[in-house]
Amino acid sequence: MIRKVWKLARRPVGDIADSDLELVTETLPDLAEGQILLQVIYISLDPTNRIWMSDMEQYMPPVAIGAPMRAGVCGRVIASRKPGVSEGQIMAGLGEWADHIVSDGSFLSPLPELPGVPLAATYGTLALVGPTAYFGLLDIGQPKPGETLVVSAAAGGVGQIVGQIGKIKGCKVIGIAGGRAKCDYVVNELGFDACIDYKNEDVGAALDRLAPDGIDINFEQVGGPIMVEVLKRMKLFGRVPLCGMISTYNDVNPTEEPGFWTMILMRRLAIRGFIVTDFAPRFAESGAALAGWMLGGQLKTRQDIRPGLENAVATVRELYTGGNFGKLLIEVSAP
Repeated sequence: MIRKVWKLARRPVGDIADSDLELVTETLPDLAEGQILLQVIYISLDPTNRIWMSDMEQYMPPVAIGAPMRAGVCGRVIASRKPGVSEGQIMAGLGEWADHIVSDGSFLSPLPELPGVPLAATYGTLALVGPTAYFGLLDIGQPKPGETLVVSAAAGGVGQIVGQIGKIKGCKVIGIAGGRAKCDYVVNELGFDACIDYKNEDVGAALDRLAPDGIDINFEQVGGPIMVEVLKRMKLFGRVPLCGMISTYNDVNPTEEPGFWTMILMRRLAIRGFIVTDFAPRFAESGAALAGWMLGGQLKTRQDIRPGLENAVATVRELYTGGNFGKLLIEVSAP
C-alpha cells in the first residue's frame, strides 16, 4: 500500500517553517504477524509537537531527522494480523502524521464509541487532553470546594476540560484566553465563573478584581508574563500544576521570567511539572470519569477540526499564535 507521511527534514529555528517538514509518498510493507494497518481518521495537533521537533532535553526521544513526525492519532483498523484486534475497530494512541500506519499496537488502545457523541469529541476528550486535565488538576492541583482555580489557555483542548472539572469539584474558576469569543464560550457554554481576555485586558488588574482574596490553584499552560501575574497572586500553600509553557516554545533563546523563587518560598507554593504519560497506568480511571461526565451532561468540549493531511504544518503553527479555538485536530479521512 502507498501512504503519505510528513517527515522531519530539519529542526526548526524559531517558528516552524514549511521547509522543516516534507510530505512524502512511500510504500508500506506487508503486515507481519502481530501487526495492524490503521487508516488514520484524526491527527491531534498539540503544543508538544514543537518540542518533539527540537533536540532540547525532553520526556521522549526527539523525532529524528528524516523520520515520520510523531503525533497522537485516532484511526480505524483496516487489516489485522494481531490477535484480539479486529478489522473495523477504532484505536487511538501514539502514531505519525500520516494517512496510514503499520503498528504492532504497542502505543494504541481501543477507543470507546459513546452513544450520541461524535468520534471527534470522544477522541478529543478521552485521548491525551482529557487525562492531562484530569490528573493534572486532581492529583497535583487537589481542588477543594470554594477554592479559586485559574486556567490559562482556557479555550484550548486541555483548558476547557480543566475548568469544567474544577466546577464539578466546587471551585470558582477563572479562565484566561485570547479574544472575546473564546472568553464568552468558556463562560456561557462551559460554565466558568469568569474569563480574562489577555489580548484586550490588563491580566493583573482583572485578577485583582475577580480573585481579590488570591488564587489557590494555577493550572499553567502558557508561561511568560501571564504566568507572572497569576503567581504574584497565589495564596499560601497554593498549587501549580505545570502543564506547559507554550509562549516560549518558538523562542530561539528562551529566558526565564526572574523573581519567582523568593515568593515561591514565602508562600510555600507546590509546583510540579508533569507529562500525561506519567499517569498512563491509570488512563482507564480518567476515561471512565470523563466519559461519565460527558454522558451525564457535565462536560462539554469543542473541537477545531481542519481537513487534509497536507495542511498539518500550516495548521500546527496556529497553536503558537492562539489561532485554534478548541482541541485542534486534522481530519485525514472520514469518520
